[in-house]
Amino acid sequence: MKRTRREFIRTSALGVAGITLSGMGLSAASYNRIIGSNERINVALIGLGRRLGAFPEPIAMKEANTHLLYLCDVKESQRENAARVFSNHIDYQPRLVNDLRKIMDDPNVDAIINAMPDHWHAPGAIMGVKSGKHVFVEKPGSHNARENELLVEARRKYGKLIQLGNQQRSAPESIKIIRRIHEGAIGEPYKAVTFYSNARGAVPNQTPAEPPQGLDWDLFQGPSPRRQYTHDTWDYNWHWYGWDFGTAEIGNNGIHELDIARWALQADYPERVSVKADKRHFSDDGWTMYDTMKASFYYPGNKTIIWDSKSRNGYPTYGSGRGTIIYGTEGSVYVDRDGYKLFDRNGRIVSEKSAAGSEGGVALGGGGDMSTIHVLNFFNAIRGKESLNSPIEEMVKSIQLCHLANLSYRIKKDLEVNPANGKTIDPDALRLWSREYEPGWEPEI
Repeated sequence: MKRTRREFIRTSALGVAGITLSGMGLSAASYNRIIGSNERINVALIGLGRRLGAFPEPIAMKEANTHLLYLCDVKESQRENAARVFSNHIDYQPRLVNDLRKIMDDPNVDAIINAMPDHWHAPGAIMGVKSGKHVFVEKPGSHNARENELLVEARRKYGKLIQLGNQQRSAPESIKIIRRIHEGAIGEPYKAVTFYSNARGAVPNQTPAEPPQGLDWDLFQGPSPRRQYTHDTWDYNWHWYGWDFGTAEIGNNGIHELDIARWALQADYPERVSVKADKRHFSDDGWTMYDTMKASFYYPGNKTIIWDSKSRNGYPTYGSGRGTIIYGTEGSVYVDRDGYKLFDRNGRIVSEKSAAGSEGGVALGGGGDMSTIHVLNFFNAIRGKESLNSPIEEMVKSIQLCHLANLSYRIKKDLEVNPANGKTIDPDALRLWSREYEPGWEPEI
């Protein structure tokens, strides 16, 4: 008999928990068990844009045993829309607020989900753990390399959990094939090619404008230095309008595939980064950074990770829009959100597994089974029942690849990196290691 979607998610989450606790993650005993195993978790969701669809299901599921206290966004229409969406999943009304500081000040909130734009990821997460809350932070998790360091410092100082929202870490098929790779299914893995192809169109040129009705532009900017609003910035295009708010495509999407590659190769930080990137499409539009990138990360032990990205050319170079290919001395693996294929050295398929869920491709926003399982893992880790699938101490190694590639692109030269800690001594890169913050909004531990 065909399982329902809810049954699939429930059994998959249980299966992932078993795999994780048996050695794929950190010991659950290492976490502070401030929430009892059956106690309800009070949650606040901050940032109600394109990732909104990922959260109603895991928050509303009986197995999660959560209560949504707040829906927070700097735009009124986003708050109202989120309330309508959640009304189809829960039978009570959370409070609608525009200022996340009200949530940080509420001691009744146990956990926050931070789905704000990139420049708010680390500052919002740090505010959360400082105020005694566990944090689920969407990818990439930080805006710059210094914020990676601050995230780890904050998590250790305040003892709260921080889970990165790279949901493929919770995909049962990905967990299974990575384990098989580690057990020698393709011999010694030595290279991974990660890729992303999308056909994004032209974006408007920035022109000064009044902020849209209902948008608190000051709060949107938050930690970023104040600037005049320009047309259409708030609605996703902040990704491409310079470095005030976004981290370009590698931070927007590359973090997913780069993390799978690093996980498979059991590689921490590279020793050298080389990047070729440029804006190749719609030369006169408002896109101000690269839309095409090839980044190579060279690791000790003669291992390599490659990121091949085309933001505005949808040709499926590797057969699909996104994924990771891992090469080993005795075979290869193709893995993406739809499952995996394992090949021998002659290129013959040895085994394959298709995902039972529905969260593949390059479509914007939304959610799906992987996201639901990933959020449930966060809730169960708070209760001490599981270990996090994406703990921030491990995830900053993947996030750092995004920052190193962007730094190499911005200073127009290769980077030499200390593989022990992911840092560089290049003076040009160090000038961009952090960012300028709006006075009074600096992230502090």
